[in-house]
Amino acid sequence: MLNRVVITGMGVVSPIGIGLNAYEEALKAGKSGVGPLTKAEDNEGLSVTIAAEVKDFSPEDYLDKKTVQRTDLFTQYALVAAQQALSDAGLLNNGKISMNPDKVIAVIGTGVGGFGTIQEQTKVMYEKGPKRVHPLTVPKLMPNAAAGMSSLEYHILGNTKTVNSACSSANDAIIDAYDKLRLGRAQVAVSGGVEAAITKITVAAFANMGALTKEFNDDPEHASRPFDKNRSGFVIGEGAGILVMETLYHARKRGAEIYAEILGYGASSDSFHITAPAEDGSGAVRALEGALAMSGVSASEVDYINAHGTSTKLNDRMETAAIRAVFGDHADRLLVSSTKSMLGHLLGGAGGVELIATILGMKHGFVPPTINYETPDPECDLNYVPNHAGDEKISVAISNSFGFGGHNVSILVRDWKD
Repeated sequence: MLNRVVITGMGVVSPIGIGLNAYEEALKAGKSGVGPLTKAEDNEGLSVTIAAEVKDFSPEDYLDKKTVQRTDLFTQYALVAAQQALSDAGLLNNGKISMNPDKVIAVIGTGVGGFGTIQEQTKVMYEKGPKRVHPLTVPKLMPNAAAGMSSLEYHILGNTKTVNSACSSANDAIIDAYDKLRLGRAQVAVSGGVEAAITKITVAAFANMGALTKEFNDDPEHASRPFDKNRSGFVIGEGAGILVMETLYHARKRGAEIYAEILGYGASSDSFHITAPAEDGSGAVRALEGALAMSGVSASEVDYINAHGTSTKLNDRMETAAIRAVFGDHADRLLVSSTKSMLGHLLGGAGGVELIATILGMKHGFVPPTINYETPDPECDLNYVPNHAGDEKISVAISNSFGFGGHNVSILVRDWKD
């Protein structure tokens, strides 16, 4: 018999708040985390000078000095979010896992890993010579550092690894951990996603390929506008969203508080284009249909979809078409919103913070809004919960993530019913 899997802890480091309370209040308020770009070495020559940066983050407030010195910013974000999630789940004792560590796994997604270290040390090499390159460059930049350091920091001895599938990385990591828990390969999983890729080269690269909006450098808070007719590209963001997932048996045995239950997922590939989504939404359709099929939930039972909603012309049109294809007439009754309107696009970390937003809304009776929605697009014609959080009850929800490379993952969750 397969195990049921529940969520018992969550942690977040985001452009709109660090920690669950700050994050939830910002979501309810429709707060924008987008502002002037400060993390590039300089903004000279950049066509985009805005980003959704994490503010007021001091790793020394959470981690010891040695750990900070040997980690990239993306690993620090992951460690802090994991620390919050494990504490929230009641599984930390003196900073370490308080149960059999062999039964705990860590599966963390990231799109690019330690890109800040790559840019920094490349500059050192060309300006000061190869001998000045930092000896810890490789362990700082490698994408598996977030999972590896989580194992070291919190004494996790089960299977520990990184998943990389571009903007679907976090959701892919979560479903990988989910499968292991269902099959009894572990009792507890630390899973989610992280990214800290706001550098001059990444901003330039995304801007030059036409993915970032270039029209709001003087009005950053209104730059990310998913599903709006005047959307013109995404805003790059950063942060981490980490969840503690457990088998229901283990959570009940230790008397854990349960946020929600993961009922299933769907995953697919477009086989269409390395960066653009399949325009007919066929890949997203298969992911959504797969989530419903695995969960045993009918389309009419779904209340809310946290959309991938990047604020790009192609994605938002495609995702709307996919939702209509799967949900039919019920699509007009669905609540659909994009928290990227507030968070920007966290790339490989997006799915983690977005699933947490979904669960917070489910737990506390609100629907995260799509801010900056001003002009309807005839090709995007759903209820996007515009500008203000809704107060409708969410019982069943789906969180979508679609990534470069044609990766699609939809996760279906239900509010906790004992």
